[in-house]
Amino acid sequence: MSERRHRRRGWARVGALAAAASLAGCTGREPAGGMPAPPSRSLEEPAVVEIDLSRGLPESATASIFGPPSGRTHMQLVRSLRPLAASEGAKGFLVRLGTARLAFARAHELGRIFGDVRKAGRPVVCHADEYNNATMLLAAAGCSKLWLSPAGQVDTVGIAAQLVFAKGLLDKLNVEVDFLQVGKFKGASEPFTREGSSPEARQSLQGALGGLREAWISAIVEGRGKQELREAVEDGPFAPEEAKARGLVDELGDLEEAIEDAKKLAGTERSVPRFGGVERDASLSRSLVDVFRSVSGASGLGTPHVTVVPAIGGITMSASGMPLGSSDGIGERELGRVLTRLTKDASTKAVVLRIDSPGGSALASDLLWQKLMRLRKEKPLVVSIGGMAASGGYYLACAGSKILAEPTSIIGSIGVVGGKFAVGKALSDVGINAETVAANPDPTRAARAAYMSALTPWDEPTRARVLASMESIYGLFLKRIAAGRGLPEETIAPSAEGRIFGGVEAKERSLVDELGGLERAIELARELAKLPADAPVELEQDDGGLLELLGAGEETGESGAQTPDRADLKEHARSAMAGALLPEWISVAPEVGTFAASMAPLLAGERALAALPFAVTLR
Repeated sequence: MSERRHRRRGWARVGALAAAASLAGCTGREPAGGMPAPPSRSLEEPAVVEIDLSRGLPESATASIFGPPSGRTHMQLVRSLRPLAASEGAKGFLVRLGTARLAFARAHELGRIFGDVRKAGRPVVCHADEYNNATMLLAAAGCSKLWLSPAGQVDTVGIAAQLVFAKGLLDKLNVEVDFLQVGKFKGASEPFTREGSSPEARQSLQGALGGLREAWISAIVEGRGKQELREAVEDGPFAPEEAKARGLVDELGDLEEAIEDAKKLAGTERSVPRFGGVERDASLSRSLVDVFRSVSGASGLGTPHVTVVPAIGGITMSASGMPLGSSDGIGERELGRVLTRLTKDASTKAVVLRIDSPGGSALASDLLWQKLMRLRKEKPLVVSIGGMAASGGYYLACAGSKILAEPTSIIGSIGVVGGKFAVGKALSDVGINAETVAANPDPTRAARAAYMSALTPWDEPTRARVLASMESIYGLFLKRIAAGRGLPEETIAPSAEGRIFGGVEAKERSLVDELGGLERAIELARELAKLPADAPVELEQDDGGLLELLGAGEETGESGAQTPDRADLKEHARSAMAGALLPEWISVAPEVGTFAASMAPLLAGERALAALPFAVTLR
């Protein structure tokens, strides 16, 4: 699309968006002119930089129709940390962790960046009300000094995954489970067909967790410089005094004491917040002119840059078609549209695809793979794996020119699972009977005609047909990986059949090219595109809420320009409101939500999934 057309389509929305902004102003909110000016982001004067992670650190922003995202993202923090550290006025850092639960891979990368800052001679002080496995990883690897609240604890207890098997319940409910799988390690049907894991699934999971555990312990031991922690770190939970005695933390005290200590170590009397909820609303004072400029895409349009594209959640044909109305996840329609546009966009010189996905629809995964490969032919495509790139998530990842992952990322699960729940027998127990009427009188053909019906189970001929189809998809999956990685299938095959790995073993098996995080992926994208080291980076974001759609997103030092081809205001508002109506248990139990998202295409009638077999959340 030409620059002129970009501008024309962007400015065409200005009138409608201005009207929406005017309506928002009728709710009694203080007008922009009366709002306090945002705090200066300059660090010309010496100060300790405060980083607040206490509310977590998502990969992508949460949609909210009434305001900007509720928290800043990993991308934003990674992109801002080193420029902040290089500021003349930044004499040290204070990292507030609270009781946050962070993803291992994100904690690992942040720990490494803060560790570099510490090694450069600037103190990094961490304070937590409770250290868990992930926040201890971040703090031990990155912080000069660890503070713990006197009433807190160090809850490092080792790494484990809990598996849920519902066969007994399904048997009691008379629900017949028809599942097939390709790959002896896949195990995705086991929660519904077994009362415990198979030896193969347990072996695969234990191997992956073993690699993650070693990476976790090594980072803590090396960061703290204390070999004795190799034995102690999994012996928690620890009360504060014991944690200090064992060398896990250095000081006990509240947040203010930690801030004062950070100031003392940094040789300054001033601290300034630069990331987190404390200054979230400051950006709302941006002028209407800036709003229009952002919406129109006029800011920085045409400048050669790297674009970061988040691919987060379960994979479906359309994110707007997810069960319960959620717009979260990776929709082939939505992401595919973005990829097509970026392929043609001359100003986008390289793309970083940031993946954190358990997989989902095999069909959607393959369609996106094709679009990714077309993009890769035009410009470098670097894949950065966050928490996981499992099954369909790895299907997308293997299209990258280069793939990077953290040692604590989960990778693999190359296999196919499919099936359905047949509730006809359960319904018959309460007096509801089903009858199939088919045009073909042949009984076998009649059964086949209704094979995706939830009222009847598969007969053996149908199971054989479905299995053959799934084997074909599995074969295609291997071919796609081989083509994307430039390796023969026989090299990939031993790492398939549903096996999962930590980042280190995945690299040894040629599933990834390099260990590293988002920061390194962006650096590599610039190198591959022959861009200067300071070439701009833009984040492709499609769920920032109404005010962010109007250009009132948080300031992060990035261009932040939203593309004019995003969904229209009405669709955006609808999906944001639907997302707000999701059941609370998805937030309380994210592992359940992630697993449900990866299995969701079954409810849409898809028969084959490339999905992670278990609800695995590392804490």
